[in-house]
Amino acid sequence: MEENIKQKMQDNWFYSITGKLVMIGTMVLILLIPLGMIKNLIEERQDNERQVDFEMQEQWGGAQTLSGPVLNIPVYFRESNKNGERILRKKWLHIMPEDLQIEGAVSPEIRYRGIYKKVLFNSDLHLKGHFSIIKNLPGDIEEIDWSDAYLTLGISDNRGIKGEVLCNMAKRTLEPEAGLVTNDLSNSGISFKLGQLTEAFAQDSPFDVQLSLSGSKGLYFIPLGKKTKVKLNSDWKDPSFTGSYLPVKREITAKGFTAEWAITHLNRNFPQQWVGDSYNIESQLLGVDLFVPVQHYQKSLRSVKYGMLIISLTILVFLFLELTKKKKIHIFQYFLVGLALVLFFSILTALSEHIGFTWAYLVATLGIVSMVSFYSYAILNDKKQALSIFCLLSIIYAFLFVLLQLNDYAFLAGNIGLFIALGVIMKASGKLSLSEQENMEQPV
Repeated sequence: MEENIKQKMQDNWFYSITGKLVMIGTMVLILLIPLGMIKNLIEERQDNERQVDFEMQEQWGGAQTLSGPVLNIPVYFRESNKNGERILRKKWLHIMPEDLQIEGAVSPEIRYRGIYKKVLFNSDLHLKGHFSIIKNLPGDIEEIDWSDAYLTLGISDNRGIKGEVLCNMAKRTLEPEAGLVTNDLSNSGISFKLGQLTEAFAQDSPFDVQLSLSGSKGLYFIPLGKKTKVKLNSDWKDPSFTGSYLPVKREITAKGFTAEWAITHLNRNFPQQWVGDSYNIESQLLGVDLFVPVQHYQKSLRSVKYGMLIISLTILVFLFLELTKKKKIHIFQYFLVGLALVLFFSILTALSEHIGFTWAYLVATLGIVSMVSFYSYAILNDKKQALSIFCLLSIIYAFLFVLLQLNDYAFLAGNIGLFIALGVIMKASGKLSLSEQENMEQPV
């Protein structure tokens, strides 16, 4: 008799609201394990994509930064060595252009490595301008070596140079040499030996440089001229202008973009000339990224972070139906519904790699919502309630999709949505009888 009473009490607790909540809470915590596994899988796929990106940059060239041309002249200072002897020490005098005009046409190219899509580019660049008179030299210069002057052009990745580099200065054709004669300003690039340079030659020296440069991700320039104008055009329709300066003019259409920058020496943090590595010019960038708008891994990862919210809201829907319809749902059936919701994120990630995030989200949502709705009909044997679940889940997933599209306002929109959902739940629960002794049907 006592055993029957004890067994009945255990059964009553097992099917009570308190017992059900404890088991559901435990089940939700268990579902964190597959959610975490899916999150790790997405991160692994992201790592694979980054590895492909790195390999393609190694083969084609990375983001390109162009600086120059710069006139470099060896100068000598009288300095003391360790023994106190006065010796000549060589340094480089760097002279920026008085006027620098850059025009470029950027031709993007989509390359595929397996399922991964990367954007590469070829560019045809034309640089022209002139150097002005050299003045205000440091007073402690002992000697200037006009015979060993160089014109240098900084290029962040020399592998991107395609074909010949044509350079004319003061009606003289200059032959390019690999590497830079000095790394005071840049780490890589090309140099042009000017030969027997004279002070008069340097006073007004127009230059004209033409080159083809390939790379990936983006193309940037450093405004070294006292007046710098940059004009780019491309048939890429998703540019992202970046750097320390934005274009003064830009036009973006379905056929591509054009952009113009105008920078003066007053906008920069370095002068027109200096000796050695006194200034860092690489922080003064302007340019464009060839933005790839499809970031499905990032959105999939964000969606997984909302996974527990989706699972909790769905389980609450089933719990309220259980309480209102007086039909008990077994904890195992709750668990199957939870697994279906977890599967949504895996299907979303897999499909988004092939058909894009938006279509993948639509297909995954339709599949999982339909599956859960049909299962709810099998549990409750009520078409009206199954249709209600279909509508409620559709609203929940539509709300999640909106959150994933918002960047700046996602946190605000999420809190507003949760506030409304909690208010609805509180209002609905106020009409329920949550007595532990309330009789219900046996579980399905």
